[in-house]
Amino acid sequence: MNTFASRSLIKLELARALRNRKFLFFSVLYPSILFLIIAGQSDGTARIDGTGLTLPTYMMVSMASFGALTAVLMGNSERIAKERESGWVRQLRLTPLPGHGYVLAKTASAAVVSLPSIVVVFVVAAAVKQVRLDAWQWCALTGAIWAGSLVFAALGVAIGYLATGDAVRPITMIVYFGLSLLGGLWMPATTFPRWLQNIADWLPTHAYAALGQAIERSQAPHLKDVTLLVVFFALFAGGAAWLYRKDTLKA
Repeated sequence: MNTFASRSLIKLELARALRNRKFLFFSVLYPSILFLIIAGQSDGTARIDGTGLTLPTYMMVSMASFGALTAVLMGNSERIAKERESGWVRQLRLTPLPGHGYVLAKTASAAVVSLPSIVVVFVVAAAVKQVRLDAWQWCALTGAIWAGSLVFAALGVAIGYLATGDAVRPITMIVYFGLSLLGGLWMPATTFPRWLQNIADWLPTHAYAALGQAIERSQAPHLKDVTLLVVFFALFAGGAAWLYRKDTLKA
């Protein structure tokens, strides 16, 4: 029964996410526009110190990661806060849906929305900046960035339950821009002061982008980055499920 309830909610969440055309437009095109602004006039041969990558290849992964982050974090947190205020979540409590099923439904729907933003950034990078990779690298990049977005989808669910309707947007924006900037998605983290680089090394966004950068260099992702993402996903998903149950008990 619980499995059926989870599947039904996943289908409903997917349908609702895909109907939100304004948000889809923003989350899909915004990262590609930023990529063109940052890498549009750059030299396609010069390497970024400490990365071994050109600016277009580096920023392609960064903006694809940023686009996925935009889709899953911004969409989930505000939508959930509104659902709590409207009484939709109260209706879900009348079903046998467990906390982990609710988190799964939200992360799954967000992951579907994040895929187009990743693909569009790749297409723009290949067409405009002539980024060239092997077929396996394109497939591996897409899979790694898409799978990694689940970490931030779970974070979005947690924020949606942690914040009230009025506070959710500013809290989400602070987390969103803070993780993006400090994680090195807008500029190479190698340009940061050493103390800031040490902080960035432990952020989930830095580990997230590092997965794609390793694939671009034809290397296996570092175990530290994979471990960080797994740990953060467990923390965010577990926290989101706990907040869902706590909210249920308060009702």
